[in-house]
Amino acid sequence: MEQMTRSELRKKIMTILYQIDVYQSNKIEYDVDSVMANALEIENEFVKNSVYGVITNKEDIDKVANTYLNKWTINRLGFTDQAILRLGIYELLYTDTPEVVAINEAIELAKDYSDDDVRKMINGVLDKVYHNKVDHEF
Repeated sequence: MEQMTRSELRKKIMTILYQIDVYQSNKIEYDVDSVMANALEIENEFVKNSVYGVITNKEDIDKVANTYLNKWTINRLGFTDQAILRLGIYELLYTDTPEVVAINEAIELAKDYSDDDVRKMINGVLDKVYHNKVDHEF
């Protein structure tokens, strides 16, 4: 089994977060570990930590997103776009992934899965989150 790149793993995380949102919106019971197992051939710490990190901090992540989404809220975005934005914000605020990598990876996913306006919106939000974070570090 060949090792997946972080970019490929992020695509899996996006898919898992998307799937969870679909289950929740349709009030379908699910188990996070089963959703991950269906998306991945082998267990992966990065994926597990990211998925659980986003789920655990979803309320705070959404607050951050809504702060920077201009006259918009994250739940008005499609599930795929929500997953990309949440993962990007999670990586920026809760992990030691270099900021430029977190932003670039989210933008790459958005280029593949979101329309141009949403991609720009995601880019703008992550840029603001990054600058706000940098301005508040001592």
